[in-house]
Amino acid sequence: MKNGNDKAAWRETHYQLADTNGKLIINLRDIGHMMRGLYEGRGSQQRILIVLNEMGGAVTQRMLTERLQIRSGSASEVIGKLESAGYIVRTASETDRRNVEVALTEKGREAAEEAKQQRELRHEEMFLCLTETEKEELLVLLEKLSSDWGKRFPLSTAHSEHEHHGRGGHHRPHKDDGHGRKPE
Repeated sequence: MKNGNDKAAWRETHYQLADTNGKLIINLRDIGHMMRGLYEGRGSQQRILIVLNEMGGAVTQRMLTERLQIRSGSASEVIGKLESAGYIVRTASETDRRNVEVALTEKGREAAEEAKQQRELRHEEMFLCLTETEKEELLVLLEKLSSDWGKRFPLSTAHSEHEHHGRGGHHRPHKDDGHGRKPE
């Protein structure tokens, strides 16, 4: 597998020649690629089940697509698959027949709970190499970057997703001493 070895050697050389900013970008890009592989996407079946379970009861398909930040066509396709599998039911809204409401079945609630548990385990596994202190330090630095990039690069979709889907569903601004550290 010479091609794979050549690619790895080129990559290592490229990394070693990069300055600190270049190395940061390379690492962030690599982590982003890994996270896409490890984490369900915005419109994945597992994420839709989890979000529906969190929203509780029947919600309109429009509310669901807004919460997931996906196109209605994409949502309709995945929702159709979930309905065929018996995880959700779609019904016409009682208050507005033009709207469709989506609700989990018992089977869907069980699948949502299982998906949530798998997500929590995956999150734990992703940070096993860090101590609690290191995780807090990393969090402070990432929040500082996210806040700064959100102000300086307002067209960034990554920042807007973080703001809407961060812990607790909203961005938590972090007060620090200007160097990314929490005050004592």
